[in-house]
Amino acid sequence: MTQSARLANSYFGEWEIYIVTADPADDWPTHCFGRTSPIPTLAERTAALTGLGYEAADGAAWEWMELPNGDMDTVELLASFDVRLVGEAP
Repeated sequence: MTQSARLANSYFGEWEIYIVTADPADDWPTHCFGRTSPIPTLAERTAALTGLGYEAADGAAWEWMELPNGDMDTVELLASFDVRLVGEAP
């Protein structure tokens, strides 16, 4: 079963990756990169996902979007990516 990994800026502006699960949001597996810039590299994101026990689902590709904020506000980015538990059959 695939789930969605999300890469976003946390409340404090630091990059974090989390896995959207059926559990309440407080229990979602999360990794904080501890920085506001630069955006975590693909290798860093892959390592973070592995550390959380997840891997890329077949054919997965990061999809980026801008979150609406006002015309003069800082742009907020969100990326999503399909993942599965490490070793789980596709």
